Amino acid sequence: MRQRLWTLQSRCAPYLFIAPFVALFCTFMLYPLGRSVVMSLYTWSGPRSRRFLGLGHYRYFLHDPVFGIAVLNTVIYTIGYLSLQIPCSLGLALLLNGRRVRFRNLFRFVFFSSHLVGNVFVALIFMLLLAQRYGIIPRLLGAIYSPWQEIDWLGDPVYARLSIILASLWLTVGWGMIFFLAALQGVDRELYEAAEVDGAGHWGRFWNVTLPGIRPVLIFLILTGTIGAFQLFELPYIIFQGPGPRWAGLTIVMYLFQQGFEVGDIGAACAIGWLLVLMIFGLALVQIRLSGAAREEAA
Repeated sequence: MRQRLWTLQSRCAPYLFIAPFVALFCTFMLYPLGRSVVMSLYTWSGPRSRRFLGLGHYRYFLHDPVFGIAVLNTVIYTIGYLSLQIPCSLGLALLLNGRRVRFRNLFRFVFFSSHLVGNVFVALIFMLLLAQRYGIIPRLLGAIYSPWQEIDWLGDPVYARLSIILASLWLTVGWGMIFFLAALQGVDRELYEAAEVDGAGHWGRFWNVTLPGIRPVLIFLILTGTIGAFQLFELPYIIFQGPGPRWAGLTIVMYLFQQGFEVGDIGAACAIGWLLVLMIFGLALVQIRLSGAAREEAA
């Protein structure tokens, strides 16, 4: 009898240990995901009022010009943001990785500390920094060239997009720097010595030793940066108090928010959410394929 109980206990113990996780995962992850798929097939005009549309929401948004603007703004922001964030983070990491730099740890903390501040707080700061004529940034630019003080950062569509990128860079450059610092410190020093013996200069050592050594982290930051950029919402929504001038601040997630909480059609919001999931999934696959990370993992 004891042997049977012991055998039963040994068989059931693993399932008992993972049961809390499975219950929480099904309750707060799996069920909401499945429910959102079902809700995207209906149009909702209230908590108890719904009408089945099937794939109607998806067909509508694929031809919706406003959704097209949101996608275009998000893509422009993603490209501009990654084109600046990756080089800036890597440049800071290379600078602070040098042994001759004094107070390295202090500078590392200073640059990383901006990431500890919330998106809403950063948006409020940049609302003040970019205020026309009276903001610090227009005043500094006006000191260099006086007409630059009249730039309407929050009212012109081009500068509005640029202001979102600047706020995002202030928030995340230090975060990327920490990852690059960890990667740089993992590169074998003997490789640098061998490259120097072979006559490689600073650029040659960077291109042939540093870049291959930090490549996995570089791929990771590009991938996570793309995902985060496609989920942009708080910064433009707080800075412009809406979609911004000529819809320049409208992003996919902001359009989702408008459909779900301003228009009141939760089904439309769910459909936009799943379209966003498909876009992010497709971009992630393309990036992994282009980077060759999948082939390296298989090898």
